[in-house]
Amino acid sequence: MADDAKPRVKVPKSAAAGEVVTIKALISHKMESGQRKDAEGKLIPRSIINRFTCDLNGVNVVDVAIDPAVSTNPYFEFDAKVDAAGEFKFTWYDDDGSVYEDVKPIAVA
Repeated sequence: MADDAKPRVKVPKSAAAGEVVTIKALISHKMESGQRKDAEGKLIPRSIINRFTCDLNGVNVVDVAIDPAVSTNPYFEFDAKVDAAGEFKFTWYDDDGSVYEDVKPIAVA
């Protein structure tokens, strides 16, 4: 588990029923490619975020497979239609088996 990995998301506090809102998601993560060597000449193990998902009330909104060429601190911006109040659940999956999650509520006005 990357000790410095920190998810951050921005979700509107409320939306009208049926409104499309913009979601912004970022995770602070160093993203080690597995091709660099440490000071002793040993390969540093690969550690990248390889998948990102977002669900609204248990229904998948976004599911992204991430390739090794992704940059440090991957950022996603996407739109989601909000039909009912509930929670957005964001999940990032790391090569080392770690899973990072964040949940943000949204109300329907």
